[in-house]
Amino acid sequence: MRGEAFLKSLNDGRSVWLDGKKVERLPEHPAFQGTLQTIKTLFNMLDHPDTQEEVGYYVPETGRYAHASFLVPRSPEQLAKRSRAFARWSSETCGMMSRLSDYARSIVTGWYAAREELSGLDPEFARKITAYYEKARDRDLFLTTAIIDPQIDRSKNLDDARIAERFLHVVRETEDGIVLRGAKMIATGAPYTHDFVLFSFLKFKDEDRKHAHVLIVPACSQGLHIVCRESFAARQELNHPLSAKYDEMDAVLFFDDVLVPWERVLLYGDAQKVLALRGNRTVNSLAFHQNVVRFVAKLEFVAGVAFAVAEAIGASGFLHVQEKLGELLTQIDVIKALVIASETQARYDDAGVLVPDLNYIETARCIGTRFYPRAIEILQQVGAGGFVQVPSSVEDFYGPISELMHRYFEGATVSAEKKVQLYKLAWDLIGSPLGSRHQLYERFYAGDPVRGYANLYNSFPKEKLTEPIWSLLKETSKGGLTKIGQQRG
Repeated sequence: MRGEAFLKSLNDGRSVWLDGKKVERLPEHPAFQGTLQTIKTLFNMLDHPDTQEEVGYYVPETGRYAHASFLVPRSPEQLAKRSRAFARWSSETCGMMSRLSDYARSIVTGWYAAREELSGLDPEFARKITAYYEKARDRDLFLTTAIIDPQIDRSKNLDDARIAERFLHVVRETEDGIVLRGAKMIATGAPYTHDFVLFSFLKFKDEDRKHAHVLIVPACSQGLHIVCRESFAARQELNHPLSAKYDEMDAVLFFDDVLVPWERVLLYGDAQKVLALRGNRTVNSLAFHQNVVRFVAKLEFVAGVAFAVAEAIGASGFLHVQEKLGELLTQIDVIKALVIASETQARYDDAGVLVPDLNYIETARCIGTRFYPRAIEILQQVGAGGFVQVPSSVEDFYGPISELMHRYFEGATVSAEKKVQLYKLAWDLIGSPLGSRHQLYERFYAGDPVRGYANLYNSFPKEKLTEPIWSLLKETSKGGLTKIGQQRG
């Protein structure tokens, strides 16, 4: 099955670094085993008759199912199929795994869907992206992005040589391709991806041609080093149920003169064209749609944990607790409504692709940066001090003080053992390294939240809201002046 094939494919000589050592036989390493077993299970859903229609679609050319993130939606039914596939994978992972490849795959699918429009940027673009899209689809390639430049001196830009040489750039062009040097971050899922989708959020100038590029780079490229953060994976699933299965590793990429073949260079050297590709509405709508569908599953999971904690300790009857739990429901409904609005208000682009409404999606991404920290805060308030009085291990229930454990950890509606298991699950959300990482992630994965809100304002046709105001004031002013004139006359 393709899950097993995925694991085997990772032994390809890639350079992954963790705790100062190069990782050998990555699928067997304890820092990645739980996560990779989760991904393996998800990939195998495409081969199982009971689930392949829900997460995939049939490709006549290959006679196999491909994940629905590769489906170019040309009807409401096909757009709904993409949404259901995102939702199923997200629910299978409690919304805790945001980079399961369906996001980066959707970027590639968006480029492919808009290839004729984008061919104006480069006459070779349509041919290159078609070849790569078909390869990624048919070989079940795992993809992730690396689009942030390293934090060195945020007060400087590419005019500073120290910054320019450290940001990813082309050092030379060859007959075979371009040679890259520099670094990129934050590459979630980097150790176990097949390819990286690379570009930058920088506002390029014309003279920044060496830094202006859109690339697809194999993870096993010679000279590419994947440097992991500390692992948050846990071996004891009973004590750390989320950390044991869902630790998406984040990494920084070091490019030490990495050759990227011309076939993988989608754009290079023209700052304005790179900016145009980055801002393509078809691409962003299809990719960001996945972000928001996934976020619904995560909010539902947090709410479910909070509800269970409240019930377990007999707090669900208190009005102030009910208010907080009701707030979690409003969060879910707001994001769900924005997903539905983006799909029902979808419009066909010039190529006949049905594209979700990006305005609703961007709104959801913006408010999500505030919703998730608030959701975690509510969970903390509901469980309160109980979270720090949980025993070190559920194994304590089988030791010499077992009788005391069952007596003093008992809940209002659940046994002591179930209550401790529930609290350990909640702690993995609110207090573990993995939980802290997720709070940071949800605040910033969509970029600077301040800029996100500002972009909503800057791109909105403001006259729709201001013209009625000026019209009202105009009529009020005319009537008022007439009345004043009559009084004076």
